[in-house]
Amino acid sequence: MDKGERRVMRKILIVEDDILIAEIERDYLEIEDYEVTICQDGQEGLKLALENEYDLILLDVMLPGVNGFTICREIRKQKDVAIIMVTAKREDLDKIRGLGLGADDYIVKPFSPSELVARVKAHINIHERRLDIVGTDGERKSPEEVDAILAERRKNFRTNIGERSG
Repeated sequence: MDKGERRVMRKILIVEDDILIAEIERDYLEIEDYEVTICQDGQEGLKLALENEYDLILLDVMLPGVNGFTICREIRKQKDVAIIMVTAKREDLDKIRGLGLGADDYIVKPFSPSELVARVKAHINIHERRLDIVGTDGERKSPEEVDAILAERRKNFRTNIGERSG
């Protein structure tokens, strides 16, 4: 990175009532240069999610105030942001419900903090690539624009592979 270049910090909202788990998540994410906000209450978490811009939300299910399933559903009505549910609810039905309500991923506690960070990075990247094609306003780009974006990505991919193997 050049001296004049400033790296954009990605913003993460953690909605988790267990402060020890939230702090572990925060610590691992901050090491990777994410800007992290922690909220321990469902109602406040929903308010923060709707009133602010985050790149990703880590969302527990069993929360005081409003549960994570409801929060996920309400966020999806108004925003397009990556959501990963991180919860002790491990039944298949709970996972299916969370994913069906719009969560992008579902991680069961206990979890590996390193894996959590890897999933956060992956989902932010996926979300950003999708926005390149859909656009920040939610309007789909024309087929010609999509073709041009994909062609550029393929070219960059081949260039990067060539540099690694050469």
